[in-house]
Amino acid sequence: MYRRNAGRQPSEHLVSKLRSHEDLQRRCGPGTAAYSAALEQLKSGKSPAASPECRYLVSISYRGLGNRILAAASGFLYALLTGRVHLVDPSNQMDDLFCEPFTGTTWLLPPGFPLVDYQSFYLHTAQRYGKMRENRVLRPESPDAPVSGGQATAAVAVLPAFAYIHLDYNQTDYDQLFFCDEDQRLLSNIQWLVVRTDSYIVPGLFLVKAFQDELAELFPERDAVFHHLGRYLFHPTNHVWGLVTRYYRGHLAWARRRVGIQVRVSSWESESPELLKTITTCTQEEGLLPRVLGKDQEPPAVTTTAAAAARRGLTSIAVVVTSLKSWYYEKMKGMYWEQATATGEVVVVDQPSHEEHQLYGVKAHDRKAWAEMYLLSLTDMIVTTGTSTFGYVAQGLGGLTPWVLPRGEVNGTAPPCRRDMSMEPCFHVAPLYDCKRWEDAGKIVPHVRHCDDMPAGLKLVDRTEW
Repeated sequence: MYRRNAGRQPSEHLVSKLRSHEDLQRRCGPGTAAYSAALEQLKSGKSPAASPECRYLVSISYRGLGNRILAAASGFLYALLTGRVHLVDPSNQMDDLFCEPFTGTTWLLPPGFPLVDYQSFYLHTAQRYGKMRENRVLRPESPDAPVSGGQATAAVAVLPAFAYIHLDYNQTDYDQLFFCDEDQRLLSNIQWLVVRTDSYIVPGLFLVKAFQDELAELFPERDAVFHHLGRYLFHPTNHVWGLVTRYYRGHLAWARRRVGIQVRVSSWESESPELLKTITTCTQEEGLLPRVLGKDQEPPAVTTTAAAAARRGLTSIAVVVTSLKSWYYEKMKGMYWEQATATGEVVVVDQPSHEEHQLYGVKAHDRKAWAEMYLLSLTDMIVTTGTSTFGYVAQGLGGLTPWVLPRGEVNGTAPPCRRDMSMEPCFHVAPLYDCKRWEDAGKIVPHVRHCDDMPAGLKLVDRTEW
């Protein structure tokens, strides 16, 4: 009800797949006999003697909230594609910020998980999949295991009870084998996977040939993957929803136009007049906000025609600014209060909070951050800062293709902002090759392209031509 942009409609196949996955979570999730049996198998340190009834994916939660949301969405899509129960590490307020997405079960990993140090898994972990592949502990094909049904397998006897998938920023070439078909067939035989990533790995999944047909049916509009997954998975808990609704009613509900501006600056960065100019130039040149007149100028007198009178009732624009710092909001608010707009429209600029420093593990800080992402998603048009996962989440939830501000030093010769290719997040640490040979991963399939805000990254676009 708060969104004027109703968003995209999910495909019938996606809806059906989600219902099936909900049944899987209830049948195999925490509290079931199948889950208890899988835990006992994990404690034994051995893989099941036969193909397991239920398989599991555990997503580790770490770094900023935007990263955690994108990683959880990525993990869920992978679980959806591979028929795994998706369990999210409950640390870092994941249980405090989001409602349960599945009825009759939980997506949170319960206490008492046998891998007591799973949150500390990293490059040194013996069960890291890339390490096992590098050391040839695991191989897609084993001379002792025949190929069955055209699929490369490994001997069940040598499979570990679990594998740790390391997709952090320092992943190795062997870790990136995760995005290869033969390795996916091998991984399908391992009952428990623990994944560390703070990235939106979805574009990489679209490069896995074994997933491509299913993904095409699930998401015929390739640029709406996070849009659908985000709206399905991430619902604010009551406290966060209270922050959203109170701000919305007081600052957004009455406006003819709602504009969101996300300014991602670090706490150690000083206020930048150049960045402020970039923001105002972008919003005014792109028609998001009206230009202002000189300080001694006033707009032309308003006529009394019926059309003009009707227009006068719809002349308010609400701007919601999100940033760690308040300086940019204060300057924009002062500009639109002290100077009249060329159109005669009234522009009201507000900022819900300004924490000054990004704080990790602080409940109140994360609640405000989640509320502000959600508020940005309720706007009609949005300006984000390049490479910011905070902005990625807001634009995807809102179904909004953003205008993107440059990140870092502002170049006076560059355009103040540019319209993005799609509303999809960027996969910052993307694979570099297609498993058989070195190749530009941004040219393998037509709907996976390099990101404008991070050229080495990959993002989904809705296009069918090369």
